[in-house]
Amino acid sequence: MTGPTTPSGPSGPSGTGEGLTADDAVRAMLLLMPRVAARVKRIAVPEALAGFQLAPRHLSLLAYLVFDGPMPVGALAERLEVAHTTASLMVGDLTRQGVLERRPDPADRRRTIVSLTADPATRTAVERWLANGSASWQAAFAPLTPAERALFVRTMAAYEQGTADGT
Repeated sequence: MTGPTTPSGPSGPSGTGEGLTADDAVRAMLLLMPRVAARVKRIAVPEALAGFQLAPRHLSLLAYLVFDGPMPVGALAERLEVAHTTASLMVGDLTRQGVLERRPDPADRRRTIVSLTADPATRTAVERWLANGSASWQAAFAPLTPAERALFVRTMAAYEQGTADGT
């Protein structure tokens, strides 16, 4: 298996795997990111979820619940980096559609715990919807060291923040 192919060739402009200059890396990413975004947009909502009004913004919320389990609305808001009200509205919408369930926190009745529905068909469909992306990331991260993975995640977060700020 060869390394990732950049627009200039495998593993870099010279094909030697020695790395990229900053300009070559920027060029490669500017050409790669639209393809990545287009593929992500084409991820089909599973047939079992087709009747639900699911949008890309729901994918992150569902991913947190699949990977981290039930949690309070406030924790979801914090992780999603949205206002508590926004998270609450998203949770309410998905609860009405039968994708999520809310219950009072037994330790603090003022808080609401959110979880995926207990309905096995819906749970399985949500998990399968996330599985393709998860498997792709697992394969991409497998050859990297923990430090390289952390660097990649920090780099993507910095890029996302930079595009949000317009810098």
